[in-house]
Amino acid sequence: MQRRQLIQSAGGALGLMGAGLPLVGHAQDRFAKYKGQTVVMSIPAHPHYDAMVKLLPEFTKQTGIKVETDRLAVPRMKDKQLLEMAKPTGDYDLICYVVMWKGEYVKKNLIRELDPFFKNAALADPDYEFNDVVRRYVDNIGLVGGPKGYLPGPGAKLYGMPYGAETSVMAYRRDLFTKHDLKPPETYDEFEKMLPIVKQKTGLGAMTSRGQAGHQCVHAWLLHLNPLGGKVFDDKWNPIFNNEAGVKALKMLKLISDTGPVGVPGYGQGEMLTSFLQGQSVMYLDSSLVFGQVSNPAVSKIDKLVSYVVHPKGVRYSSQSGGLGLAIPKNAKNADAGFLLMQWLTSKAQDKAVCMLGGVPTRNSTLSDRDMVLRYPEYITLRLQLLYSDPDWRPIIAEWDEINIQALGVAVSEALTGKKTPEEALNGMVPKVTDIMKRGGYLKS
Repeated sequence: MQRRQLIQSAGGALGLMGAGLPLVGHAQDRFAKYKGQTVVMSIPAHPHYDAMVKLLPEFTKQTGIKVETDRLAVPRMKDKQLLEMAKPTGDYDLICYVVMWKGEYVKKNLIRELDPFFKNAALADPDYEFNDVVRRYVDNIGLVGGPKGYLPGPGAKLYGMPYGAETSVMAYRRDLFTKHDLKPPETYDEFEKMLPIVKQKTGLGAMTSRGQAGHQCVHAWLLHLNPLGGKVFDDKWNPIFNNEAGVKALKMLKLISDTGPVGVPGYGQGEMLTSFLQGQSVMYLDSSLVFGQVSNPAVSKIDKLVSYVVHPKGVRYSSQSGGLGLAIPKNAKNADAGFLLMQWLTSKAQDKAVCMLGGVPTRNSTLSDRDMVLRYPEYITLRLQLLYSDPDWRPIIAEWDEINIQALGVAVSEALTGKKTPEEALNGMVPKVTDIMKRGGYLKS
């Protein structure tokens, strides 16, 4: 397997980051059967998983289970996963997936339901405390089959666990706001008015943003669509993304791009984040991934200069929840060992450990831990923002990736680059999205 990285146990244990107490009794029995097995894990090139890799030697030390990681850029990761999971027996025992893929993977019967693993006394950790995992992340990232096919409720089953989960927050340069007598916007009206003022007063990009064609620019547009009262579909799956709220959100994103750092229409998540971390932008509205990166001297020039607030209010408060999760392929060779690794990584101790290394939290205990809050006071804002997190922020149906990349991802990009007005761009994609929804059986032909 290309670009696979073998994680050896020798010399890699991190005393501070380990799970703490030695394994005794039932824990030893739980792992003994799988000692010597190797879990092959598909992971993205992503800061949370860069932090995770540093924990794996401790897992091997405690359990005797080795771990190999196949690390790829996200689009290539999905292509490789689909290829491997289509085989009678694939190479992967555990995969990281982006939340948008969950419906597609279940519809294609590629990943396993997790309840049987958690109910298996021989595998389940009695101290796991499932209810401590942030419920919004479990609902958004892990559940398939409920209302609309992806929301919690009757019919919903657990297919994945959040790991690298994200909630959008607003960050701003406190030093520059103080210098220029600025206040963080509380409403979208204030937000819209202040963008050109921030750019004029500071000489920097007012706000960084994703803008790259495809998923990236759609993600950025949705960040504004939801607070402004918009949705992609109505309750009968008719496209409504081109209504007044949709157009207003796209005009807002165009203003952010025009007053932002040079190059926003080409920015993916990495470039967007780098612009803020390197001091080229004054504000940031995106993933909570920013927390660990701001304080990382290897990538940041703005440590100790940043404050956080919740999203501005449009017609409502709203924010994204999404990010990354872990799932077990149907054709995994070492599925039980893969579950043991998943369970270990998402445990209370390891959730805290990965955050200490720059990752993002998925447990309430981490978000409220006194030492963690002292280290990351922004967790206070994150806890508040989670109250407004919308599980229906985007329609995570099996067809969403196609709509996201091939339709809306084209329309939003056309507006950002000035090829079309926001109205023209969104109206032009209604027929294409309607055809996709008819083909998927959501709408009658």
